[in-house]
Amino acid sequence: MIEVHSVSVLVLLLAVSAACCLGFGFVLQQNAAQRAPLGDFLSFRLLLDLMRVPRWLGGLGLMVAGMVLGAVALGKGEISLVEPLLATNLLFALALSRHQTKQALGRQGWTGLLLLAGGVSAFIMAGEPRGGSAVADPLRHWLIIGAVVGAALLLTTYAKRSRLSWGPVLLALAAGLLYGVQDALTRVSGTRFSDGGLTELFTGWQPYGVVACGVTGLVLVQSAFETAPLRMSLPALTAAEPLAGILCGVGFMGDRLRTDTGALAWEAAGLAAVMAGIVLLGLHPAMPCGTAEAERTTRSLQRR
Repeated sequence: MIEVHSVSVLVLLLAVSAACCLGFGFVLQQNAAQRAPLGDFLSFRLLLDLMRVPRWLGGLGLMVAGMVLGAVALGKGEISLVEPLLATNLLFALALSRHQTKQALGRQGWTGLLLLAGGVSAFIMAGEPRGGSAVADPLRHWLIIGAVVGAALLLTTYAKRSRLSWGPVLLALAAGLLYGVQDALTRVSGTRFSDGGLTELFTGWQPYGVVACGVTGLVLVQSAFETAPLRMSLPALTAAEPLAGILCGVGFMGDRLRTDTGALAWEAAGLAAVMAGIVLLGLHPAMPCGTAEAERTTRSLQRR
């Protein structure tokens, strides 16, 4: 009993540390991406241009550190436990943005903070995520992953048609879905490595899927950061990732949640509170703006 408790505390610390790195990293990346040429939208050229910017590299380093810490947390705990904790990256992003913009939290900020923290706590306490036997049927793996990746592709297609209106939100949603799949594949890759070392790891397709989802998600995220305020893109990214991760965890990785009526009600309420908190925090005026909004503001001031 003591061992289970200590592992849970370790997973908690790892996941929250990962969220901190991710939140700070996202803000630094958006600070740099908002100055990138709009012609780089949805192009790998955007990454090449941003690699010349020290602030973006620092943000990327923090994001990679967050992903590594998150991967360790996923290796020691259930994805249904880790994903809601990773969603708290928005709290750290808001903290850094607030420091940069000198905006007070106000009623909106405190309400969003309480909803997010309370929702995560309610979901974990009600669901009591625990591990189980992973589903061996590869068809089920491919159906769930294919559905999530297909939804990400569909969102990206629509985003191309409205890149300066709803496009950034759709791109952030698509990236969040891919990151959720990446988290699941990271967990599977860790299990394969534990079972058979590097040989077992690299003879499977999962580690290559981790890289593909990571790089593609990075292009989508930076394109969203480039063309929209952080308060428009980050909430969608933060909301989509845990939902996709939990779907994969319960769908084929063997994660189990309590399913009695009371527990399901609290789990649903917890997730709803998390989503509401994400929206409130993401729309907070402390979040910085992107290139498109900055240009619109400049033109408005010039007309005056």
